[in-house]
Amino acid sequence: MVSTGDTAPTFTAKFGTSDHEPFDLEDHIGDGPVVLAFFPGAFTPPCSNEMVALQEHLGDFESAGATLLGISADSPFSQGAFREEHGLDFDLVSDMAGDAIRAYDLEMDIADLGLYGIANRAVFVIDDEGEITYNWVADDPTNEPDYEAILDAAEAA
Repeated sequence: MVSTGDTAPTFTAKFGTSDHEPFDLEDHIGDGPVVLAFFPGAFTPPCSNEMVALQEHLGDFESAGATLLGISADSPFSQGAFREEHGLDFDLVSDMAGDAIRAYDLEMDIADLGLYGIANRAVFVIDDEGEITYNWVADDPTNEPDYEAILDAAEAA
């Protein structure tokens, strides 16, 4: 399990838009703190609540110099529609291949819903040196993180 003090695993994926633009975490490390918010799936109530709550704190994250990124196994198209529906002004990252989800040891299945290889809800803050300075992983994927604790960690990083 990746945790505080570890070097953040880097990964490539796609931005959550219909353009399929490439995403590389390494491009964001060193430009201020990076907040990775993994979520199980777009358009589900807990994930919508979390992403909207992060959007409400976006100005505070930006004031801290932090880059906020939401990550799920959803397709770029689905994430783009999700972003638009909820007015999200931060980027979502489509990890359909599951590389980031596995690198952060977050892969889970919710068989009752037919969901396999999705991300557990988790948040990591990465500093300019690529070290994880904060981590939170949900005991239950319907739980939401402590948004003030994430903001405090981003400001401290």
